[in-house]
Amino acid sequence: MASKTKSTTPRNTLNLRIKPEERNLIDMAARVKGNNRTDFILESARNAAEETLLERTIFWASPEAYAEFLMLLDAPPEPNERLRQTMQTTPPWGKE
Repeated sequence: MASKTKSTTPRNTLNLRIKPEERNLIDMAARVKGNNRTDFILESARNAAEETLLERTIFWASPEAYAEFLMLLDAPPEPNERLRQTMQTTPPWGKE
């Protein structure tokens, strides 16, 4: 039987006031993911924090690099077998 080793990293407590219906919703979602409430909330908050910060990330590029980037975005895709197959596939909504 494997024993769980506790992390020696110090942890802080975060207290939240929450409506019962919100707690129940979080608990339901945590169960679906196989997590407990704390792990679910921490994972969700961490993901939201990372996304928020990434949305505000600025990428700096030289005028030459930026012009090349725009040129690549505007260029039509190179023909290839996968693209040909995709263009010849009947979309699901087109089937009768």
